[in-house]
Amino acid sequence: MEPIIRVEHLKKVFKSAAGDVTAADDISFSIEKGDIFGIIGLSGAGKSTLVRCLNLLERPTSGNIFIGKKNILKLSQRELRQERQKIGMIFQHFNLLMQRNVLDNVCFPLEIAGVKKKEARERALGLLKTVGLEDKAKSYPAQLSGGQKQRVAIARVLAANPEILLCDEATSALDPQTTKSILALLKEINQKYGITIVVITHEMSVVQEICSHVAVLDQGKLAESNTVEELFRSPRTEAARKLILHAGTQIKRMNGKRLIRITFSGQSAFEPVIGNVVLLYKTPLNILYADTKNLGGKAEGEMILQLPEDRATADKMIQYFRDEKLGVEELEYVG
Repeated sequence: MEPIIRVEHLKKVFKSAAGDVTAADDISFSIEKGDIFGIIGLSGAGKSTLVRCLNLLERPTSGNIFIGKKNILKLSQRELRQERQKIGMIFQHFNLLMQRNVLDNVCFPLEIAGVKKKEARERALGLLKTVGLEDKAKSYPAQLSGGQKQRVAIARVLAANPEILLCDEATSALDPQTTKSILALLKEINQKYGITIVVITHEMSVVQEICSHVAVLDQGKLAESNTVEELFRSPRTEAARKLILHAGTQIKRMNGKRLIRITFSGQSAFEPVIGNVVLLYKTPLNILYADTKNLGGKAEGEMILQLPEDRATADKMIQYFRDEKLGVEELEYVG
């Protein structure tokens, strides 16, 4: 299948009197049509610069960006305006027109596109129903909660029938429960309309909730790109490990002679495995952390274990877990 977005060797350098700053450096990845793709990294990783390059709000210093088969860096201004109509964007701070009511906010892009008023209002009312706000059509943004404002922003973007939706930290200003409801709405929109969604976030919990693939950015570079399940089970880079392990805020710094992280799916008979390994080698081990997450509707779990100091016994335990088809990763420390 032809990817809907393809980024090749993208580089973005900001020039200033204090010197050049490279915000994105040789980044390449592709996104399949209909996917929910996460781009994650800590603050300063280059996430927002990258997403703004995808619709040329920022023009890359070098590289190529394909939307379908078109390299948007080669388009004329008129062609670029047409191509941008396929790409919607929602932001952390909603960007609603405060002097317009909810219905008029959703109608605004349709007015710009020259859609007749009656048709625009009918479409806007249908989209407000989609986002669960049909009863707020006459309300003004100041009368809405943060979650409701974001729902209006989503409805407004959908009014233009985009093929791609870019979400730049769209849930960062929301509380956890509201975040969960907005993510559920984005997932529903993806399934209902087939819109490809790109989620920019610094929160691993957001990626785990709705994304199927993810790219990890670290200091402007692409650290790794994989399915969310594979990233969770077997992170290959230090940047990915930090994001995954720090997603559990209850984890404090843990030191030990031999620490391992094991991962398991909902099909794994996990408790007997831990019990069996203790009985088999007649040596206790410490469970320092345990959690279960929902990845794409499936239960995926992890544990951080402190193994016995005897190296031979610890090696045997690691091999036992691998034989039981669990993911095993050795750690120097956690925190």
